[in-house]
Amino acid sequence: MAQVFDTIVIGGGGMGSAAAAELAARGERVLVCEQFPLGHHLGSSHGHTRIIRQAYYEHPDYVPLLLRAYERWAELADHGGQQLLFPCGLLSIGHPTGELIQGIQRSAAEHQLRVDPYTAGQIQQRWPQFTIPQEHVGLFEPAAGYLLVEECVRAYLRLASARGAALLENEAVISWRAGQTDVSVRTIHGEYHAARLIITAGAWAGHLLAGLGLPLTVMRQLSHWFSPPPGGMWTADHFPCYMVETPAGAFYGFPHVDQRGLKVARHYGARELPGPEYVDRAIDPVEASPAQAFFARYLPHLAAQPYESAVCLYTLTPDRHFVIDRHPQWPQVVLAAGFSGHGFKFASVVGEILADLALTGKTALPIGMFAMNRFAGER
Repeated sequence: MAQVFDTIVIGGGGMGSAAAAELAARGERVLVCEQFPLGHHLGSSHGHTRIIRQAYYEHPDYVPLLLRAYERWAELADHGGQQLLFPCGLLSIGHPTGELIQGIQRSAAEHQLRVDPYTAGQIQQRWPQFTIPQEHVGLFEPAAGYLLVEECVRAYLRLASARGAALLENEAVISWRAGQTDVSVRTIHGEYHAARLIITAGAWAGHLLAGLGLPLTVMRQLSHWFSPPPGGMWTADHFPCYMVETPAGAFYGFPHVDQRGLKVARHYGARELPGPEYVDRAIDPVEASPAQAFFARYLPHLAAQPYESAVCLYTLTPDRHFVIDRHPQWPQVVLAAGFSGHGFKFASVVGEILADLALTGKTALPIGMFAMNRFAGER
């Protein structure tokens, strides 16, 4: 006999775990179906740290959501009694006419956010770890910092479970079907029914939403960890998170926050793939060469060879903005996809948005730019 719930959530990563905890807090009987072990490292919600920032270069319309996300992360930390967000500042470096610097200035001006300008010389005086082209400038955002990504997901899963949600791991979804008043989800182990469905399947969203023709692709990205030089100049007390726009693409990194060392990754720049089944999980040491070249130019004191690397999946939309919407045919089905490699910091507020859409069909939070109909001409 099929089991019945109020809401089924497909995908137990950052977005799905936050949505489940929020729905359970509102009295919903929630089921989470995760195809891998809960807290797995095969999708996008892992890698130990994620930058969180407010002066969003990608678009000023993200800023109100970020301000709400900060509030919701603080609430999650209070519930679990653990710190999840660590403010250490973010230094963004690039040419003054580049997308990064221009975008940060635009968002900061529109929303009256504090960002402190630096010349190349001033950067090297305050943070001598960097070597910066003289024509570059920096913007330092004191309110930025990093989240502990796995801890955030685990905290949401614990909270969802404590509120009565059922969490299934290693239970891949085969198909789902919607009727006029309900939905059914068939997995490798059984069938479940509910009044509503939320799909937060990350790189696998394209398969579950194939009928919509969303133009989603998957990008295999690598994060690398390097050993810091001796001394304390690379800890968060002396070294911030950073983003650097270079001719070879954008790179971002973190201070030395634990035994894993210094994390760095390139943002975008890899080949777009049709789906996660095309992703090669093996890592060739030569794949660290872009990060090594970046260090050689901008952070020359760092070790040349990473001691650890990990695969992370970006699920991309053509415009690199999210999709958060209700299904055009089945309004009881809500989806969140295409977070394009910069979504995790929003998970706390996306969970709230998804609960709003599922239960009331609308949200007071500004999500107009994430409507799926913007891709109507690309299907």
